[in-house]
This record gives sequence, structure tokens and C-alpha cells, in this order.
Amino acid sequence: MSRFTIANLPRMEVAALSEQLRTLQAPDNSIAVVDVRDGDHIGGHIKGSKWVPSHQFDAQLPTLLRQLENTQTVVFHCALSKQRGPSAALQYIRAREAEHGAASIAAPDSANMSARTDSNDQRTSELEGEAHQKYTPVAQKVCVLRGGFSKWQEAHGTDERLTEAYVKDLWEDY
Repeated sequence: MSRFTIANLPRMEVAALSEQLRTLQAPDNSIAVVDVRDGDHIGGHIKGSKWVPSHQFDAQLPTLLRQLENTQTVVFHCALSKQRGPSAALQYIRAREAEHGAASIAAPDSANMSARTDSNDQRTSELEGEAHQKYTPVAQKVCVLRGGFSKWQEAHGTDERLTEAYVKDLWEDY
């Protein structure tokens, strides 16, 4: 069973993401942004993000896991990051843990989670040991963009270094 729930799923602030994206000299494996909006993707997107519409997410998940295998931080978002973004992040986390073990995902920042011990933790440790013998990718941080693209566009919609294909009129009353 995954250590993650909607309640403890890490969130990333818009300012923190924009700072990380600005400091990238060239595309690398330090961060990836996954946009799971559907038709509401029109009107702009975070530059360099991967668009995986939520209705295609299940089918694209194996490919996404391979593409992002060695990425240090993966940030999911939808329009508001209240349902589709968090759901996709949890699905991604569970699939990655199933494939590579719990150690492949950085623990959520929560005192309750780090202090908890039970019989599942022992089994998880055994599985992690088996995974280390096979292949263990980087312990990835998976999070959700707080406020989604709606908050992003308020701060960075017109910044062409960070946002592509922005249509301000579509977001004025969102």
C-alpha cells in the first residue's frame, strides 16, 4: 500500500516551480511538468510541459513512467489541481512504486508518515531489497502544482520564457 494519499500529497507553489524552470540552463532530468488537462489545455501551457490528457492517462502511464524514470522531480497539474492533477499524481506514484519499490518515490513531508511503522513496512523493506538488486531509479519527488494552471497563468501567463501559446482572454473569468 502506498504511503501517499490526497491529504499528504506534496504541493509545489507556483513561485517555486517558476524559479526552478528559470534556472534550468538546458532541458535536463531535474524536473518535468505533466499537464493532465483535457480540452481546457487550449489557451496556454507551461513551457516544456508534457501534455497527457486525463482521459488518456491510463493508456499513456507506462510510456510516462519510462520517459520520466530518471527525472528528479515530477510536477502534475490540471486547471485548478484539485482533482485531475492529484489523481494522476497518485496513480503515477502507485505505478512507480509497484514497478521499482517504495524507495523510488521520495517520502512525503509528514511527521506522521515517517514515524509510522507496521508489518507492511517490513514487507516494503524486503521488496525494496529485491528492487535494489534489479534496478533502482532515483528517489523521485512527485508533487502537484498548487492552484494548477489557473494560478500559474495569473503569475506567468504573459511570460514567454515560462508559458507557451497563452491566450489571456480565455483565462479572464476562469
